[in-house]
Amino acid sequence: MKVDYSKYSFLKIEKGSDGVATVTMSDPDTLNSIGPENHKELEYVWIDLAQDEDIKAIVLTGSGRAFSAGGDVKKMAARAGTEFGLQYALRVPQNTLRIFEHLLLTPQPVIAAVNGDAIGLGMTLALFADISVVADDARLGDTHVKVGLVAGDGGAVAWPLLVGPQRAKEFLMRGKLLRGAEAAAMNLVNYAVPKNEVLNEAVSIAREIAANPIWAVRWSKAAVNKQLKAQLNQILELSIAYESMTMMTHDYKEAATAFAEKRKPVFKGY
Repeated sequence: MKVDYSKYSFLKIEKGSDGVATVTMSDPDTLNSIGPENHKELEYVWIDLAQDEDIKAIVLTGSGRAFSAGGDVKKMAARAGTEFGLQYALRVPQNTLRIFEHLLLTPQPVIAAVNGDAIGLGMTLALFADISVVADDARLGDTHVKVGLVAGDGGAVAWPLLVGPQRAKEFLMRGKLLRGAEAAAMNLVNYAVPKNEVLNEAVSIAREIAANPIWAVRWSKAAVNKQLKAQLNQILELSIAYESMTMMTHDYKEAATAFAEKRKPVFKGY
């Protein structure tokens, strides 16, 4: 099936003759942050890619100096406590679930080329990819807690599977960042390489996989993903519901506003 990708603006899709497609988050001015304006593209691009008969492997990367900063904190602060913010909080669970359901159901292997910082949802996208290649000096982490939110958009699913519950809880509760080289050393990601080698390494892996027998590759991925899908179904709806609830708290508004204003927050516990 031939697919028209011209409807995408945040995502740039390029197909090579080698069967490898590169999907680039392309809003470098916001560090490829993901908000209501471009969330839908990440929900549905996987359906289009899955149906594209020309594609045997996919590389996901970011433009500019970051992979993705996750949520745009200034916009989060602006909508906190507003009618739009409430409506957004109510839509978040189903919208976020779609991203990862569709990503895990994509038959082609997905290699994350983490060219720079990957924070929050940006980091979770990298962790849900089948293979991850990161810049050794990139800052990686899930900092939801720093802006008053539960790490609901997949972090509570992916981190424990990769590094164990105890270490995952430390990173999620502290909002702690680590460098790409550290992430590779603790098996959070597959490879850490110099920044200027990230994309080439990811494409090289994608080409190698694309040259293998298609159904052997796809069904190997599908078999392993049974466990990931089970964990997603068990955990994500609850964790994202908790995140939506924290969007309605005073401390969320204060944390996001203080972060945007570069000052120390004053929390009230509600």
